[in-house]
Amino acid sequence: MPFADLTEVRIHYSLAGPDSAPVLVFSNSLGADLSMWDAQTSAFENNFRVLRYDTRGHGRSSVPPGPYNVATLGRDFLALLDSLALDRVYFCGLSLGGQTAQWLGLNASSRFHKLILCNTAAKIGTDEIWNTRIATVLRDGTESVAPGVIGRWFTAGYRAAHPEEADRAQRMLEATSAEGYVACCAAVRDFDSRASVAQIRLPVLVIAGAQDPSTSPEDGRFLASQIPNAQFAELDAAHLSNIEQSEKFNQELADFLQS
Repeated sequence: MPFADLTEVRIHYSLAGPDSAPVLVFSNSLGADLSMWDAQTSAFENNFRVLRYDTRGHGRSSVPPGPYNVATLGRDFLALLDSLALDRVYFCGLSLGGQTAQWLGLNASSRFHKLILCNTAAKIGTDEIWNTRIATVLRDGTESVAPGVIGRWFTAGYRAAHPEEADRAQRMLEATSAEGYVACCAAVRDFDSRASVAQIRLPVLVIAGAQDPSTSPEDGRFLASQIPNAQFAELDAAHLSNIEQSEKFNQELADFLQS
């Protein structure tokens, strides 16, 4: 998979599908890499040019000194678009990726056809929660928080029925740079669009997980209620709804893209 050497960061990305097709982008959650979108790539790459990328500090992208903020992550993506000579795209982001999508919708709407905000919120968690996690990971590494994170990513029923997927996700998380992880924790901690998200004027689909303990259905409904004419879908899943309910997730996404 190729890399884009941008001004401040090296971004690892994957681009698959017909060159002439519309571009559909997937942006990962905190602690994940672009492989979290495998089920979506296989479902959409025949009809879309699917662009996935590792957020700075994650996967095979570089780890500039932190802390980061969501504006920086959004500018990274715009620079990636420019480096690939891509104009307007569809953008789907989950959790941290969903915060990035909100920033992009507020600050660079001309680059997008539609946005999909998945398992995200205008404000995620509290400063205390994030500062505690940052201190723990700096001291003990991402392995120290992995069991708790996996418990939020997937329901107990899914973990029992699909232990190989849960193990794969845990390995992905544990492979994440501790420095990159905490730098992005700070980005999540400091992002708050509650007073501004209503200014997004793009078509938006909000997807929530009915059993998501990190970004609740109420968080999703708030986004959908604030953004004019936004659509809302709730899946029977925890935080990584695109994996736990991949078929239903893909159907909701396909219906929205085609509408």
